[in-house]
Amino acid sequence: MNTTSKYSELVQTQHINTAGTLFGGTMLAWLDLAGVKASNDFLKQTDAWGVVTRAMDKVEFKEPVFLGDWVNCESTVIRTGNSSLEIEIKAFAESKDHGHRLACTANITFVAVVKDEKGSLMSFNHNLSLNEEK
Repeated sequence: MNTTSKYSELVQTQHINTAGTLFGGTMLAWLDLAGVKASNDFLKQTDAWGVVTRAMDKVEFKEPVFLGDWVNCESTVIRTGNSSLEIEIKAFAESKDHGHRLACTANITFVAVVKDEKGSLMSFNHNLSLNEEK
């Protein structure tokens, strides 16, 4: 079972804060998207509709990210519960001007969901572990 996924974004002018670096809220959104991708990849053989974010933990901004940098996220499923998945995300920034560096890390917990007959989301027991496939 593949537990690692990749997700990338290019830092553009609308992503820059008044200090001339990537706005932290934008990085958080990208980390969330990277975690969603990893979760959906992990759950693709189940009946899960998708995931919702439960918690963001251990977010650490390590290096500034600049206009024109690529942000490349590597997301790994590190823990599973009945309906939850914990994803460890490492965001690397890279450009010719600033090189390749670890810019941010986070652990994000997601909950697998399905839609009921009314279209409302409810948690879904995915029955997956890191040691075996469903």
